[in-house]
Amino acid sequence: MPLARSPLLRCLLLALSLATAGRAGDLVVSAAASLTDAFQELGRRHEARHPGTRVVLNTGGSDKLLQQILAGAPVDVFASADQAAMDRAVAQGAVNAASRATFAGNALVMIVPLGAQSPATPAELLRPQVRRVAIANPASVPAGRYAREALEALGLWRAVEAKAVFGQSVRQCLDYAARGEVDAAFVYATDAAIQTRKVRVVATVPTRTPITYPLAVATGTRQAEAARAFVALVLSPEGRAVLARFGFTAP
Repeated sequence: MPLARSPLLRCLLLALSLATAGRAGDLVVSAAASLTDAFQELGRRHEARHPGTRVVLNTGGSDKLLQQILAGAPVDVFASADQAAMDRAVAQGAVNAASRATFAGNALVMIVPLGAQSPATPAELLRPQVRRVAIANPASVPAGRYAREALEALGLWRAVEAKAVFGQSVRQCLDYAARGEVDAAFVYATDAAIQTRKVRVVATVPTRTPITYPLAVATGTRQAEAARAFVALVLSPEGRAVLARFGFTAP
């Protein structure tokens, strides 16, 4: 494999870039892509309460974020889109297990570009005119794992996998649908809600595993007090109200 395409090298380069970009007072929060908008708001609120602190939000697929931490990225708080990624973070010593808390829930939906008449259900993905379906990569993104489990339960996974366009994050899948580059996509309800002018939800898809979001303080943090304060904000009534405004449910 060429070095330029090595996942490990990409993680190491990102860790280096975060390290060189950071400065005293920066609080680096690595969060699942679906949390981007809500955590931007929570970051601004944290900064207002702690003058001189800047929240640096690093978003992406949960598994990739964990790889970055393990590669040495200077992360203070880690928030993932499923419990499996956080379980691995705990097992590998990337986060403080005692600080772990589940703070939000979500739902999986199937969307189509606005104006598209079909597919209207997951079963209709089998139609020959449906050629491209955006799904986050199950190997590295919780949204993809949820989608795969749901489609397996419906007996559709093998057929849909053959049409899958795998995204590196759930937001990438949303973008594919918003640009009309796929016939359908699986994303979270909160993602679909920010693109109502370009996509529409055609089905809410039951998942075998409840969609919940945990967060924890990274063991490598040099700002443990500030990290704990950010976690406390997320878990507070104020934080939950912000999350609810962006469509997240109680865990």
